[in-house]
Amino acid sequence: MEKYDYLIVGSGLFGATFAYFMRKQGKRCLVIDKRPHLGGNVYCESIEGINVHKYGAHIFHTSNKEVWEFVNSIVEFNRYTNSPVANYKGKLYNLPFNMNTFYQMWGVTTPEQAQAVIDRQRADAVARMQADGAAEPRNLEEQAQLLIGHDIYEKLIKGYTEKQWGRKCADLPAFIIKRLPVRMVFDNNYFNDLYQGIPIGGYNKLIAGLLSGVETKTGVDFFADRRHWEGMAGKIVFTGKIDEFFNYQFGKLNYRTVRFEEQTIDKPNFQGNAVVNYTESSVPYTRIIEHKHFEMFGRDVYDCPKTVISKEYSTEWEDGMEPYYPVNDRANSELYAKYKDLADQEENVIFGGRLAEYKYYDMAPIIEKVMNKFKF
Repeated sequence: MEKYDYLIVGSGLFGATFAYFMRKQGKRCLVIDKRPHLGGNVYCESIEGINVHKYGAHIFHTSNKEVWEFVNSIVEFNRYTNSPVANYKGKLYNLPFNMNTFYQMWGVTTPEQAQAVIDRQRADAVARMQADGAAEPRNLEEQAQLLIGHDIYEKLIKGYTEKQWGRKCADLPAFIIKRLPVRMVFDNNYFNDLYQGIPIGGYNKLIAGLLSGVETKTGVDFFADRRHWEGMAGKIVFTGKIDEFFNYQFGKLNYRTVRFEEQTIDKPNFQGNAVVNYTESSVPYTRIIEHKHFEMFGRDVYDCPKTVISKEYSTEWEDGMEPYYPVNDRANSELYAKYKDLADQEENVIFGGRLAEYKYYDMAPIIEKVMNKFKF
């Protein structure tokens, strides 16, 4: 017997935002999640008074004023600006690639000087490709050097990318890195968006606000008693793995996953920045996140005597692991297309989010996508 208008499988941003707008329309929603907590991958745990991003760093950014005002109506966001640093063999470089990076790399001090170096290295990349009979980049390595040249590719892209994907850059398709941000100004702000920040008090407050007044159940596996849960509502919003929904009938999609090595350190400031990428291949982790810097600035950092860091290790996904990044190569894209055809035939199921759509999403586009569903 149907008790709800919508059963929402997954309490991440797509599911929670959908539930928020449905509740506003007077619909009865039940949100279930397999994990013991709400919020999906934006979930935070308080450790030593620090909101630790348990599933990797999440930085909200958007140029959509409507989306920014909406999330701030739920919880106020701070002024955090993402300015990651790359560590290559102990030397630090600013990201994204800008005049600070070029000065650190080559000692150049003007945009004209920096552009001249880049142009020379790009021309060398073109010459190597042409000598090998290639008119277009055949892999990520060639594409990256065509975009930014040899030096930055070797020091800041190659090792990090190979750790991230578990494959040599020469074996990765060129389309993965179609463009690279190159700024001829001294600007370390990673994003170009008009708005960015972190919820004051952590992302749990955003999720709690979105799900206020909505019935939720955690520790519930939809697939363990699928018939029961499907009978609970007239429609389903599914945010899990699309191949699992269809019982893997065409085979399993591939993912990359991330393992986090978390450590509480008895000092107030470990690395002086929220995000430091380790770009040399000999360092096994891709980056270190120091969580307190997302919400504590200046003297506030030292008001908290301890800090929490997470080292991130990128690995190939296997059953039982948490799937993070879709592997959007040709084989997986073709496999997803088969599942997408099945999904389009489901009249009473809405598929949304990174797993159900087999697509990497930032947070703001997820919320924007749900908001657009409710515009009449």
